[in-house]
Amino acid sequence: MPSPQRFSPRAPFALHKLCLSTAALLGALAFNTTANAQSLLELVEQARGYDAPWQSAKAQYDATVSRAEQARAGLLPSVAAQAGVSTAHTQYRVKTSTQTARDFDLHGPSQQAAIVASQPLFRPANRITFEQGKRGVEIAQAQMDAADQDLLIRVSQAYFDVLAAQDTLNVVQAQKKAISEQLAAAKSNFELGNATITDSREAQARHDLASAQEIAATNDLQVKKLALDQIVGHAGISPLPLAQPVNLPAVEPADLNQWVDTAESTQPAVRQAQIALDVARLETKKAETGHLPTVDLQASYGMQRNPNGMTSQPFVHSRATSASVGVALNVPLFAGFAVQNRVKETLSLEDKAQADLDNARRTVAQASRAAYLGVQSGMGQVKALEAAVTSSKSALDANLLGYQVGVRVNIDILNAQSQLYQTQRDLAKARYDVLMGQLKLRQAAGILGEEDIAKVDGLLAK
Repeated sequence: MPSPQRFSPRAPFALHKLCLSTAALLGALAFNTTANAQSLLELVEQARGYDAPWQSAKAQYDATVSRAEQARAGLLPSVAAQAGVSTAHTQYRVKTSTQTARDFDLHGPSQQAAIVASQPLFRPANRITFEQGKRGVEIAQAQMDAADQDLLIRVSQAYFDVLAAQDTLNVVQAQKKAISEQLAAAKSNFELGNATITDSREAQARHDLASAQEIAATNDLQVKKLALDQIVGHAGISPLPLAQPVNLPAVEPADLNQWVDTAESTQPAVRQAQIALDVARLETKKAETGHLPTVDLQASYGMQRNPNGMTSQPFVHSRATSASVGVALNVPLFAGFAVQNRVKETLSLEDKAQADLDNARRTVAQASRAAYLGVQSGMGQVKALEAAVTSSKSALDANLLGYQVGVRVNIDILNAQSQLYQTQRDLAKARYDVLMGQLKLRQAAGILGEEDIAKVDGLLAK
C-alpha cells in the first residue's frame, strides 16, 4: 500500500488552491450584499406604525390624557337645562245662591323650564383629584417611554438575530465548500496512490455533517427573518451587515456607579413608582378632606306657565318666572367612621407605594450592574476571539504545510478548518452581543433613544 506521505506534483497545488479558497470564503463571511437592504433605524420607524404592543401603549397614553381632562371638570362650573310638562285634573262642586250644586272640571296643563348652574367654591377633594389626573399623565408618559425603549430593543434584537443566523449559514456553506475541495483532493490523491481511503472517508463524513448543518442553519435563518417581519410588518427584509473592519464603540461613561445613579433616577419603572407614591400621598390628603365642609355657588332661572290656571286660580291663565343666586354650605357631621377608615386605608397604600419604589430602584440598579458587566465581558470576549481567529488561521496554514511534508494527516486539516470557521462564527455573534448589550445597558438606565440606534446604524455597511 502506498504511503500517505508521498504526493504527486499536483497535490501541493490542490492544497494551495484549498487554502486560497478558504481565505476567500472567510472574507465573504464579513460581506453581505447591501442591495435593497434596510438599516436598523428604518426598520424602527416602520415598526412604530405596525407593532401591536407599541400601538397599545400609545392608545393607553391618549386615553390617560383624556381621563386627566375629565378630572378638571370638578373645578369648573356645571350648567344644566331642565324642562317638563305635566297635566292635573281637578273637579270642583260649587253651590249657587239657590243652593243648587254645580260641577266644574279643570284640566290644567303646566309647563316648566329652568336653567340651573353651580360653581364649586371650596371643594378640596376636587382639587386633589385634578392633581392626581396630572400625575396619571406622567405615569402614562413613563409607560410610553418604556414601551418605546422596548420596541427599540426588540427590533434591534431581531435585526442582529437575522445577521447572526446569516453569518452562521455563510460559515456552514464556506465550511462545506472547503470540505468538498478537501474531499476532492483526498480522492485524487487516493487514485494517484498518494493517500489512503481513510482520508476520503473522513472528508466524506465531514461533508455529510456540513450538509446537515446547512439545512439547520437555513431553517434557523428563515425563522429569524419571520420574527423580524412580525415586528416590522412586511416580509423580505434584508438587514445591512456590519461594516468591515468592525470597530465597536467603548461604553461611555466607563463608571459603573454613574450608570446605576442614572438608572435609579431616570428609568421609566422608577419614574412610574415615584409618581405612584405621589398619587398615593394625594389620595391620603383627599381622604382627609372628608371632614371638611364644601361650599358651592348656585344660580337658577326658571319659568312656569299654566294656560288653564291653577287650583287656587282656576280658569285664569298664569305665567311665573323666578331667578335665584345663593351659596350652599354642606358640613359633614358623622359618616359612620367611613372617613377615618378611609384615611387608614390610604396610609397603608402609601406604605405599599413606598415599598414598590424601593423595589423598583433596587431592581434597576441590579439590572444596570449586570448589563454593564455583561458589556465589559463581551468586549473582552471579542478581543479574545479576534486573537483566536488569527491563531486559528495560522494553525490551519501550519497544518496545510505539515500535510504537504507528511507530518499531518487529512483529519488534522479538517479539524483546523472546523476550528477556524467556528471561531469566526463565534466572533461575529460576540460582536452582535456587544452591540445589543450596549443598547440594553442604556435601556436599563432609562436613556435609550433613537440617537443610540442611529449610532449603531453608523457601524453598518451602506
